[in-house]
Amino acid sequence: MKRALLIVDMQNDFCPGGALAVKDGDKVVPVINAVMDKFDLVISSQDWHPEETVHFEKWPVHCVAGTEGAEFHPDLDTGKIDQKLLKGTDNKDDGYSAFEATNKSLTGLLHENNIRKLYVCGLATDYCVKASALDAVTQGFHTYVITDAIAAVNVQPGDDEKALREMYAKGCVLTESREIQ
Repeated sequence: MKRALLIVDMQNDFCPGGALAVKDGDKVVPVINAVMDKFDLVISSQDWHPEETVHFEKWPVHCVAGTEGAEFHPDLDTGKIDQKLLKGTDNKDDGYSAFEATNKSLTGLLHENNIRKLYVCGLATDYCVKASALDAVTQGFHTYVITDAIAAVNVQPGDDEKALREMYAKGCVLTESREIQ
């Protein structure tokens, strides 16, 4: 059974020093780099917001298309990414889930490549990782969340644990990178 790795939003603005930084968000990059070679297909998603969007009514301005903040963390091994998905590109949506990408259908891409298992990692556990993982389950993919390759915003303390419980309850398998063969 073929499997893919989905790297969610490993962007500068979500890492320490960024506009919407996740505490220790950069610490998951080496874990992600270490597992990339174990997958048939490696996919990334990026927030790619316009300068003005309804999304910024809820969040600080971040990941504006074409800016340094929207670029991948410099230590991420982007040479191993087979397909890059852009999301949140319109003024009318938040684009939390990688399945909302506007440049390519993630569902279509996975089906075209005969992928049945999708492993999800990246940022942030309680928003885009959760939304992407839940959509993957809804789309019928065997979905795994790599718990040592994610980090949370934690607007409210414990949001990370709440998100993990919700993903598990909806059918995601919680795993660690060392368990991936």
